[in-house]
Amino acid sequence: MGGAEKAIDDCQPASAVAAARRRWPARGLLVLLLAILGGCGQGEPAAPAAAVRTSLRLVEALPVRSEVLVAESSHSGTLRARRTARIYAQLAGRVIALPYYEGDRVETAASLVRIDEALLRAELDKRAALSRQSQLDLERLMRLVDRRLVTEEDLARARTELEVARAEERALRTRIAFADIRAPFAGVVSERLVELGDVVSENQHLLTVVDPESLVTEVAVSELVLPHLQVGVGVGVRIDALGSRVYTGHIARIHPTVDPLTRRGVVEVALAPVPEGARAGQFCRVTLRLETGPRRVVPIEAVQRDRDGEYVFVVDGEHSVHRHGVRTGLRLEQGVELLEGPVEGALVVVKGFMGLADGHQVEVVGGAG
Repeated sequence: MGGAEKAIDDCQPASAVAAARRRWPARGLLVLLLAILGGCGQGEPAAPAAAVRTSLRLVEALPVRSEVLVAESSHSGTLRARRTARIYAQLAGRVIALPYYEGDRVETAASLVRIDEALLRAELDKRAALSRQSQLDLERLMRLVDRRLVTEEDLARARTELEVARAEERALRTRIAFADIRAPFAGVVSERLVELGDVVSENQHLLTVVDPESLVTEVAVSELVLPHLQVGVGVGVRIDALGSRVYTGHIARIHPTVDPLTRRGVVEVALAPVPEGARAGQFCRVTLRLETGPRRVVPIEAVQRDRDGEYVFVVDGEHSVHRHGVRTGLRLEQGVELLEGPVEGALVVVKGFMGLADGHQVEVVGGAG
């Protein structure tokens, strides 16, 4: 009976064996042993099925789908006046008139700066007198041509002297015109860099005039977004200094180059109309709305990356996974656009990547399983 008792001890808890010894006589104990041994052997055939189940990797998977991508992206920028004129002196001299200050409005062709041109006018008078004398000399020689008292060479020299004198006179008149600097367009003076009485040099910066109705901002946009933008498309512009209101703007132009380091291009956005209180230099936020045609899309979590590039795991009809290289485009809330990769409807893994490798058998327990 020692062997039977040992068998009972192996299959039953110690407390159960002790209780059985107290309650059962020797013959009954033998019957109990046979029953217990029979029960211990019944679970053995199920072991292979359990082993098969544990060899399958549990994953969640979703199909590649076709969607119209719609997204809004926010970009920060700074307002600036698109029409800006820096007024430079084209003539050296003393400033004798400078009527406008920063913030003053000016009309088109208004006189902004006047430089003393007294010396130039005196020089002009001298050149004008020389021109008149050259004219008289030429007329006198022409009267002598018929009498053969002058040569053709003398006549040609007199004509040249007259033309030079007139050209010098025109040049002086042009320089005198530079003494009166006028506004190229209606706007506001934003900089006044000299004062009345200052002596300025040629090409010195004197004033700056801006058109406050031409406010624009430039924002940096990913190269992946640029193909989906068009000139004239409306955008939302929020100016922090003016509160939370969103103002209407539009894409005025898209610059033709992309920064090779950041892979971003410049998009110029114009305000139309310019809201009251908006000024150049203010911080703003531009909201671009993107809408593309039907594109293949997968969830963001489905795309993996390693040193060989981006890829997804595709589940085939035999419940095996296969690595599939992809090239992605836009990354939006709806998912990631596939420029190259599995076809629409293919099942891709979105969860359960731990230890997953090409060729593994899987059981889809979530998503589209």
